[in-house]
Amino acid sequence: MAKKRRVLLKLSGEALAGSRKTGFDEETVQKVAAQVKKSADQGVEIAIVIGGGNFWRGRSSTAIERVKADQIGMLATVMNCIYVSEIFRSNGMQTEIFTPFPVGTMTVPFSKDAADEALSAGKVVFFGGGTGHPFFSTDTGVVLRAAEMGADEILLAKAVDGIYDSDPKLNPNAKKYDTITIEEVVEKKLGVMDLAASILCMENRIPMTVFDLGGENSISDAMLGCVSGTKVTV
Repeated sequence: MAKKRRVLLKLSGEALAGSRKTGFDEETVQKVAAQVKKSADQGVEIAIVIGGGNFWRGRSSTAIERVKADQIGMLATVMNCIYVSEIFRSNGMQTEIFTPFPVGTMTVPFSKDAADEALSAGKVVFFGGGTGHPFFSTDTGVVLRAAEMGADEILLAKAVDGIYDSDPKLNPNAKKYDTITIEEVVEKKLGVMDLAASILCMENRIPMTVFDLGGENSISDAMLGCVSGTKVTV
């Protein structure tokens, strides 16, 4: 039997807020759910990590210490997972939320074996709470879980249609890469994800695709290996 494709999808919290800029935009999340269900129905095993920027960006706060700011951010990602998971369930998908710390009865403590079993059973798996430790970004949690789960690829759904050599919002002449190596991403510090996460990705040889969340069928296409943004090779 052919091995099923397994991917880890990173969703931006800000992107899920849509034009509201904070909280949730249900129309946006429903569109994401429809695309994920299409891919799940085609046999793709899907794990998801969601950022917390629609609720909290700890590095922008100077009034509290970094450890507490990061802990608030971890809880923001858990809230996002609970909401998006329920939208997915309303669209006919089975889901499971794993966190690296107890959250009452709302999530399941992370275990590689349990998460692997859920993915193999066709559930969409959410990883909330980052790594469970301060000083590590959600990006680092993405690569860590992708490596643990043996993901074939990391899919980064962003508010931009790929990787550029400079910020396209600031530089109208910014060059977009169709393909780039993870070594170049690290060497040029292109900001696809934070440097620690990029290095972890390079060390574990995990390919990535960076694409525009708002593109038509962008998620379902990326899950099937159709590149609509930038391919990061290993």
